[in-house]
Amino acid sequence: MGFKKLFAALGAGGASVDTIITEPNVVPGGIVQGEVRIQGGSVEQQIEGLSVGLQARVEVEVEGNDQEYKQDIVFTKQRLGGAFQVQAGALHVVPFGLEIPWETPITHFGGQHLHGMNIGVSTELEIARAVDAGDLDPINVHPVPAQQAILDAFRQLGFSFRSADMERGHIRGTRQTLPFYQEIEFLPPSQYRGLNQVELTFVSDGREMDVVLEMDKKSGLFSEGSDTYRCFQVGLQSYQGTDWAAYLNQWIASVGSQRNWF
Repeated sequence: MGFKKLFAALGAGGASVDTIITEPNVVPGGIVQGEVRIQGGSVEQQIEGLSVGLQARVEVEVEGNDQEYKQDIVFTKQRLGGAFQVQAGALHVVPFGLEIPWETPITHFGGQHLHGMNIGVSTELEIARAVDAGDLDPINVHPVPAQQAILDAFRQLGFSFRSADMERGHIRGTRQTLPFYQEIEFLPPSQYRGLNQVELTFVSDGREMDVVLEMDKKSGLFSEGSDTYRCFQVGLQSYQGTDWAAYLNQWIASVGSQRNWF
């Protein structure tokens, strides 16, 4: 199975480029494999460079107001060899294996695509001092087992998925290196009656991950909503030693009772 996108022809009689992803289902820390196929046109062409990368569409807040806009960010990039020539009518195939950074946001879990997640492989071809960027070839980023354990714990407690987004910025006190982070929003079950939602962020480095939680209190008739944060670490290989549903429930209940939320 694979995705295939077609570049615009690179000038009159020029080459065309297909990027094919062999297996679009990946996990953070894994590798997405594929190949770039450059089909020669009616003339010989000199290709100055070819690269592939991972691209995400993130939200950027405008300082000073509540507006925001979308920005495409290439957050990892790999150059595929040096300059080469494509003969007229010839097919030039360049295979690649692109590492998925550990911080890459997940796009799927529980058999569903997380609405708002737009991550894929971008291809860039340099020719005659110009750059031709192809369409985005989407990939499906699934959680690693430690992430899945936390997500499963929310489901066990009765939380339901609401939405997900990627925001430009940095979460202080975490191991974050990318210029953006993901937030996964859950709606609480009825027993957490004073809670509006919980936002979850994973920040991994291959050894362990920071799990960042933000609880949003419902606003009442005479009160405003408020947020409470918590950040804890989970080993990617040692996560199985904890009952995460009990852990999360204890923290949420403790914070809620201290603040008379429920």
